[in-house]
Formats: sequence, structure tokens, C-alpha cells
Amino acid sequence: MSKVPAELWYTREHEWLRIEPSGVCVVGITDYAQSKLGDIVVIDLPKPGDRVEQMKSAAVIESFKAVSEIYSPVTGTVVEVNSSLKEDPGLVNRDPYGAGWIFKAKPDSIDRDRGQLLDAPDYQNFVGGQG
Repeated sequence: MSKVPAELWYTREHEWLRIEPSGVCVVGITDYAQSKLGDIVVIDLPKPGDRVEQMKSAAVIESFKAVSEIYSPVTGTVVEVNSSLKEDPGLVNRDPYGAGWIFKAKPDSIDRDRGQLLDAPDYQNFVGGQG
């Protein structure tokens, strides 16, 4: 079974969100998602300053198996991207909740956005039904 850290929030499209003490949100894809994608070869990252909208495409991830959209769990402004992924996109496979994060965003309203996300037990139940 995939790892589902308790402190994170999740989307039904398999992105995760960590809210830092500063209010900035770190975004990545879940262990479940990276395992389904297989070896990741390219990630098309957003740019700092880009506007992202909740559940709209913010980035594109490519593996040998598929090309997939990465949807933003929040509406806000990108403040940082994980430039290490340009040279080593496999970080997402090896450490999806750590070094494989994708971008950071300053949300417009985290309370509103969080209402649309799943907590860890709900996400675990959601992926449990997906085999």
C-alpha cells in the first residue's frame, strides 16, 4: 500500500499539499501517483509568479507510460519551483513527499481551498478503492 502522510492534504487527482508555518503551500504528487506513472522522465514546471487555480493544470509530468497534468490543490501564486527536477525528475519517484516536491504557492484563501481537499484517512480510503 502507498504511503499517506497524516499531516498532508490530498486531491482526488493524487496531488498532496503541505501548509508551511509561513502559510506557503508545498505541492507534489502522491506515492500512489508516482507508482502508477512509473519512471518519470520530464516535468514541465510552472514559473514563479504564475497564477494557479485550484484543480486546474499547473504543471505536466511525463513518464515512459503516460503524460499527466498536475493540478494545483490551491488558488494562488507560485512562489518557488523545485528546479532540481529539471536535472533529476526521478526525485519524484524516489522521494515524492520530500525532495520530489514540485512547486510552492502562496494561496489566496487556504481555508476555502482546504475545504475541497481530502485528509489522510479520506485519501487512504479513496485510493484503497482504486486498487
